[in-house]
Amino acid sequence: MIIQKANITDNEILTSITKKSKAYWGYSVEQIQKWDKNLTISQDYIRENNVFKLIDKGFVIGYYSYVFKDEKVIELDNLFILPEHIGRGFGKYLLLDFLNRIKETGIEKIKLDSEPNAEDFYAKMGFVKIGEFETSIKNRFMPIMEMKL
Repeated sequence: MIIQKANITDNEILTSITKKSKAYWGYSVEQIQKWDKNLTISQDYIRENNVFKLIDKGFVIGYYSYVFKDEKVIELDNLFILPEHIGRGFGKYLLLDFLNRIKETGIEKIKLDSEPNAEDFYAKMGFVKIGEFETSIKNRFMPIMEMKL
């Protein structure tokens, strides 16, 4: 397994991983289509942000991306794994790589908006829920989580 910076030409595979991973949680095809804009990883997004892909046996199976909000705060913007690899430690592997990558940056806090079904994963990794907001789906709330470094 290796983690390397994504190329702008990875946008289609990363978009596919994002949509398949989101659908894993039971969202309908129609709902995934409604979220199309938010689940699409463009070449510009890869060019302008920090995007790292996980390659296992020659295939991209997951990725993460982050954005500097200011000199003290980073937002973990995406962390997605192909459904057939969820629950096998790859998410933890990606998150630990992310934490290692940013540890010398002077960042004091990491924030993220968690998929509700992934909240327990982030909590186990040391994130704390600090709030939530209602999504476009009635009575579905996205946890806002943070980790202080």
